[in-house]
Amino acid sequence: MPVKNDPLHGITLKTIVEQLVDFYGFDTLAELINIKCFKDKPSVKSSLTFLRKTDWARKKVEELYVRTLPKLKN
Repeated sequence: MPVKNDPLHGITLKTIVEQLVDFYGFDTLAELINIKCFKDKPSVKSSLTFLRKTDWARKKVEELYVRTLPKLKN
């Protein structure tokens, strides 16, 4: 897939998590993606630590980000 069509190209995981937290908040994120780092004493830092080690969880977060992008741009 060409890079220009990849909405994640050039965006750091930190930016993705920060934008999702700003848009949804941790409570809603925890409902949308059932992972402990969004439920138990959530922070951007602890979430990044977990997501960098856990491919399946990072994939879910990236998929949510791509689905949320049109709403973020408004």
